Amino acid sequence: MCEHRAAVGSAAAASAAAALVLHGLFLRPRMLTWGATREEAARSYPGDELVPGARSSSTMATTLPAPPAEVWRWLAQMGCDRGGWYSWDLLDNGGRPSADRIVPQWQGLEQGQRLASVPSDRAWFTVAALAPERTLVLRADMRLPSGRPFDPFRGPAPLAFVSSVWGFHLGPVGPDTRLVVRTHGRSRPRVFTKPMDLVFWEPAHFIMQTRQFHNLRARLTPAA
Repeated sequence: MCEHRAAVGSAAAASAAAALVLHGLFLRPRMLTWGATREEAARSYPGDELVPGARSSSTMATTLPAPPAEVWRWLAQMGCDRGGWYSWDLLDNGGRPSADRIVPQWQGLEQGQRLASVPSDRAWFTVAALAPERTLVLRADMRLPSGRPFDPFRGPAPLAFVSSVWGFHLGPVGPDTRLVVRTHGRSRPRVFTKPMDLVFWEPAHFIMQTRQFHNLRARLTPAA
């Protein structure tokens, strides 16, 4: 019986190790660069410099069926207190449907403006870089484990924190738009945050970002 249990345990350990290798070598790199070309994934973007010493990064991309000026209007009204995030609304917008039309009063964006990242308004993204119809970089700085925001420019960083940027970069491709989304992040303590990146944050970002791509495409596709 002991030998049988040992054999089962060894097989389970070998399966787990194989799964980790498969994820690390094949699935994770594809997930972190979903839709992006090698050149897009390798280049730098505005906003990368805002998180020096970043230890996590992703570059995802898609082509949307509208010119940059039209895509920009949808991005400009993002935020839980505005048009939502066009992703899984139950998860990131309190169940309230994201906007399905352009709302003029949500079109104004300014550097330094806060966009609520949760329905309660207790956390937010800050507009860190802005070039209309080309670049929108959102920044979030959170204490751990509370998730409460902190100001990275006032005093030392907390003992446990996450600082990240979420950048949207637009370029024309004929009549369409190439949208490249770059994330950069830095956190501590890494003994805790790195496993969380691998197990939770990276898969969560992949799920939410690909859904946002899908929903933006649906909003920009002309009705038949």
